[in-house]
Amino acid sequence: MADGPWDGDLSIREPPKVLIPVRILEGQTLPASLVTFLVPSEVVILGYHVLPEQTPTEQASMQYEERARDAVDDIVDVFHEAGREVETRVVFTHDRDQTVERVATEVGATAVLLPNPTGEISDVLVALRGVVDTDRLADLVATLLGAGTGRVTVWGLAGDGPFDAEAAVADARATMVERGLSADRIEAETTPSERPVADIVARTNEFDVVVMGEGEQGLLSVLLGDDAERVAEGAVAPVLVVREPPAEQA
Repeated sequence: MADGPWDGDLSIREPPKVLIPVRILEGQTLPASLVTFLVPSEVVILGYHVLPEQTPTEQASMQYEERARDAVDDIVDVFHEAGREVETRVVFTHDRDQTVERVATEVGATAVLLPNPTGEISDVLVALRGVVDTDRLADLVATLLGAGTGRVTVWGLAGDGPFDAEAAVADARATMVERGLSADRIEAETTPSERPVADIVARTNEFDVVVMGEGEQGLLSVLLGDDAERVAEGAVAPVLVVREPPAEQA
C-alpha cells in the first residue's frame, strides 16, 4: 500500500481505472485507508440514488442533485488530499445494476469496487475461480500494491470443471512480477473447492481487500447476484471486480 500521496510513477503503460459506485444519499462513504489504496489508479466516483418506479428522474434531479453533488464532493476532497484527481458522475436511476454497467462501459473501467469497511490495507486476496483476463487483473494489483509493502495471495479454487487452478495461479503470479511486483510479496495457493463463493467469503476476514474476475456472465450478472456480489454481501473486506475487456481489446 502506498504510504503517501500518489507521485505519478507507474511501472505499467497507464494506470487501471476503478469505478466506485456510492449510494450517495444514504450516507455511504469510503474509508480513508481504501482511498489511499486506490490512489495509484484512475478513479471514477459514481454517486447514485435508486428511485421508486413512479418517481421521474427529472423530478429527483431537481430535488436532490445539489445534496448529491455535495456528498460526492466530500469524497472527492479525500482523494484530492491524497494527491489524486478523480472523475465524477451523479445519477438518479430506477435500475442500479444497469446504471453501473453502463457507466463502467462509458468510462472504460478496469474494475468496479463493491465497498465494505476496512482498516489498513496490507494483505490482498486475488481469488481465481475461473478464466479471467490475467493482464488486466495483474495491472490492477501491481499498480495498487507496487509502491508500498503490501502482500498479495493468489488463490486458485479448483472445482470439477475444466478450469486449471494451478496454471491460472502461476500465470497470474508471473504476470504480476512482469508488471513490477516483487516475487517475494506474492503467495500462491490452490485449493479444491465445491463451493468457491462460500470458501472465498470464509477467508475474507484474513485479508483487507478481495480481487475477483467478473466471469463469463458479465458485470450486470455480478451485480444482480452472481458470485462477486454474493462475496461482497458476505465478505468482511471490500471487493474489486475486474471487468472483462471490450471485445475489440480482448
